[in-house]
Amino acid sequence: MTTHRPPTHFALGSDLPVRRLGYGTVHLTGPGAWGPRGSDANAVGVLRRAVELGVTLVDTADNYGPGIAEERVAAALHPYAEGLVVATKGGVVRTSSQSWHIAGRPEQLRAMCDASLRRLRLDRIDLYQLHRFDPDVPMPEQLGVLAELRDAGKIRHVGLDSVTAEQLRAALDLGIVPIASVQNRYNVLDRVSEPLLKLCEAQGIAFLPWFPLGNGALTDHEELTGIARAHEATPSQIALAWLLHHSPVLCPTPGTGSLAHLEENVAAADVQLTAQDMARLDALTSRS
Repeated sequence: MTTHRPPTHFALGSDLPVRRLGYGTVHLTGPGAWGPRGSDANAVGVLRRAVELGVTLVDTADNYGPGIAEERVAAALHPYAEGLVVATKGGVVRTSSQSWHIAGRPEQLRAMCDASLRRLRLDRIDLYQLHRFDPDVPMPEQLGVLAELRDAGKIRHVGLDSVTAEQLRAALDLGIVPIASVQNRYNVLDRVSEPLLKLCEAQGIAFLPWFPLGNGALTDHEELTGIARAHEATPSQIALAWLLHHSPVLCPTPGTGSLAHLEENVAAADVQLTAQDMARLDALTSRS
């Protein structure tokens, strides 16, 4: 007996519907998100195929490359199809494959947003996420500039990346700008952010888990492999299906530069897990 089929869509900020299983662009850049990975033609092909397969949420960031991922998104998908949401991030400056620093001063965030608009060839970014809170800049100042950018029509919705439940609660309590999404590390074996997920559920905030496949660690996990066999699926598909079943606010955006892996990932939305499957998967963190 299957569980109820999880919802296929989520409304960002309550007014911007996206298909919950999206596509992330970090693997269109090299190791450490530095430089390009593969050819421009391959990147264009993967991005266009993602949209053909029904993906409506493409997640990127200004420091992937840096700048390269955003440029590849625009090269492949501009002019953007109606209903396609491009989310990007600012607030981190990458200086090599091994080094980056947080940059959350208002003038830096304004310049980063403007640069993303140019690279993406957009007049407004549907979802702009603060990549990290800058510990040297008061939270109200950082949220204030995001509110300013929203009021100026440069961004539609605001999100936060790599935050704690306490930080999200503080941002919500300040009430400076509505928070439409968070983006944190989370997968079937890594649920440190479960309290944050519960807060997102209570507030109707999208949770975009990064490393939804454990950066490759889940592809040969014994328990996932056994469940996958029963569904004629792959362990990666089971890991993604678990996210879709686990919470209606989870919107995974697995990344890949491979057409085959892209098609495998997108097909995970069709996997229906049983209550027994979910019980086995829910128990994994206590044994892993």
